[in-house]
Amino acid sequence: MSNLWGDSLSGFWSAWIIIITLGTIALSVWILLANRRTDKTPDADGNVETTGHAADGIEEYDNPLPKWWFQLFVLTVVFALGYLVLYPGLGNYAGILGWSQEGQWEEEVAQAEERFTPIFAQYQEVPIPELAEDPEAMQVAERVYQNNCAVCHGSNAQGGYGFPNLTDDDWLYGGEPENILTTLNQGRNGNMPAWQQLGQENIENLTQYVLSLSEEEHDAERAASGESTFGAVCAACHGPSGTGNTALGAPNLTDNTWLYLAPGQEVGDSIRQTLRNGRNGHMPAQAAYIGEERVHLVAAYVYSLRLAD
Repeated sequence: MSNLWGDSLSGFWSAWIIIITLGTIALSVWILLANRRTDKTPDADGNVETTGHAADGIEEYDNPLPKWWFQLFVLTVVFALGYLVLYPGLGNYAGILGWSQEGQWEEEVAQAEERFTPIFAQYQEVPIPELAEDPEAMQVAERVYQNNCAVCHGSNAQGGYGFPNLTDDDWLYGGEPENILTTLNQGRNGNMPAWQQLGQENIENLTQYVLSLSEEEHDAERAASGESTFGAVCAACHGPSGTGNTALGAPNLTDNTWLYLAPGQEVGDSIRQTLRNGRNGHMPAQAAYIGEERVHLVAAYVYSLRLAD
């Protein structure tokens, strides 16, 4: 109940739930007992009157519930009352067992930590390049990756719109083990500012120049005009030649790898959108969620993907 209503219900709502729950059970018991007997008596031949209901020529006799059926209903009522005594279900009443879904989850997590922490701690002592060559460790690492990373980077680690491909050799912050560990432990916050203040003409010239850097089809005249603008406003992050800067997370603009290229979108359109509106990328720190031992293992898994490329 705490997930839906907070830590506890107000007195009114707690009483309301108790009344509705116990009232429903009481009403069910009354209906059950009211139908236990009938005022109709069999005639001399043992026949009982019908209720007047008929379907496909089959008539319903006015008989009480069969004994076994009645007893089954009684058992369900006893079970319901017993459950409400043992477990939470009546407003703020916690049940005599003190069970809660949060408590059960925490207990299961503690059992898992006790069982698996020594294994992860053992892996943490192995250098990432060496760990990446261990098939058994990588099977464990893949499961950790699928549970925590695949939602953004994909089950095949090839990323998607706004999420980097982890299987190629294009890394915003560097693909060495120490870089991957820093990313996983501390997270990353990328920021590409919007440049609408440059005006439409300069944005188009810049677009054509960036296209020329990766040898995409472009307007040579406009690209030449955009080169000076690139040097004035873009080179500080992306470098004079546009090859990027891993210290800042500024992407390489010469390798024809585009993080924000939507399926079916033209490269030029993606570049224009980036220049007009900017981009904000966020990679959350994982150490607080999965622990440094698992971070080390995932870093080795990601590094192994790079080696396999």
